[in-house]
Amino acid sequence: MKTRRTLVTAVAALTASALLGGCGDGDVQETVGSKNRKNAINIGPDQHRIRGKKVESIAAKVPAAIRERGTLRIGGSADAAAPLGFYATDDKTRIGSEIDIATLVADTLGLKVDFQAVSWENLFVGLDSSKFDAVFSNVTVTEERKEKYDFATYRLDDLAFEAKKGTSWRVRGPKDVAGKTISVSSGTNQEKILVDWSKENEKAGRKPVDIKYFQKDTDYYLALQSGRIDAYFGPHPTSAYHVASTGQTQIIGRFSGGGDQVQGKIAATTKKGSGLVDAYAAAIDHVIEDGSYAKVLKRWGLSSEAVKQSEINPPGLPKP
Repeated sequence: MKTRRTLVTAVAALTASALLGGCGDGDVQETVGSKNRKNAINIGPDQHRIRGKKVESIAAKVPAAIRERGTLRIGGSADAAAPLGFYATDDKTRIGSEIDIATLVADTLGLKVDFQAVSWENLFVGLDSSKFDAVFSNVTVTEERKEKYDFATYRLDDLAFEAKKGTSWRVRGPKDVAGKTISVSSGTNQEKILVDWSKENEKAGRKPVDIKYFQKDTDYYLALQSGRIDAYFGPHPTSAYHVASTGQTQIIGRFSGGGDQVQGKIAATTKKGSGLVDAYAAAIDHVIEDGSYAKVLKRWGLSSEAVKQSEINPPGLPKP
């Protein structure tokens, strides 16, 4: 997996070189996104993470067997993109906002993080088999998932349309994408929204959306820059990071991952009945209150997706 750094990371490193190369420091390749070094994003292996402290009353909510073990086994997707979870400049250290938030929660619970990166489907296999105590990996709360898992929310689930910088086109609803060529990942919430919008346009006598599918991040970003597609519709965090790190694109529309039915929410995910969801929610509320949560989101450019408090098993995306 060492060679699977996402395009946004690779492009970010190139951007850092262009923006910061005149500084003369040996670590210019370790930051991206700003000529002002104080505001640049650290993508090196030495993260200097924002850390928390154990809170005894919250740690007491953790089942005794896990307290005795002393570790919190956390799963994350190896396929996630920056800034959620990706490889640092050494191509082996996993970094990102999800890792940082999981670390804060573990600190509050007085536990050491045992973080494992696996494929997306194996995150849930790991929960089912009790290999993982939690998954922190941009998992959206859905009504279907709530049948097997418990959730403690920690971030909004937003999607974004990303287009070339300088365009005056904005997306506010279905009619704005009529006749446009837009790429999307197969099997995602954003694909369902785009397909539904395309059908709505056809019923209204407007042109359908020309939906394009690509296998890799590199493919849809190259298609965007070459003009083969008008926009890419994907997770807001990855688009926001790409915009900040490359300066070549802009966000032209933002929507809930649940469409117009419900505000999507990202949550710490645990096996139903594990006895951990109350501890996770309490820990998340604590780091929100002490300000460390806001600092983590700010360093990854995700402040706009902050929640005011953690919710346990809130209304999720409806069943298909």
